[in-house]
Amino acid sequence: QVQLVESGGGLVQPGGSLRLTCAASGSIGSLNAMGWYRQAPGKQRELVATVTSGGSPNYSDSVKGRFTMSRDNAKNTVYLQMNSLKPEDTAVYYCKLTMLLSGREYWGHGTQVTVSS
Repeated sequence: QVQLVESGGGLVQPGGSLRLTCAASGSIGSLNAMGWYRQAPGKQRELVATVTSGGSPNYSDSVKGRFTMSRDNAKNTVYLQMNSLKPEDTAVYYCKLTMLLSGREYWGHGTQVTVSS
């Protein structure tokens, strides 16, 4: 019954910013990890950033220094602040929740981010 809902995507010009939100609901285990992934048409889904319930965020090299992931454990919500956006950031961004004890994974349906002039 776990559900993830992403929001905040849209159209932005190069150099602009967007803030994505992923809200998780249901029975969330205390030991878990949440992450952001993205997938462009014809390309493989790739990791953007991830964080455990008690750790610090880790970022892929392609976004490090431009994106910031934060987490509100009490609300089971994560955010992705995206700055200095580039056209190559265009993709559908997905949120994932992993229950570390069981290994179960849950995915949201994604939110479209388009960076274009």
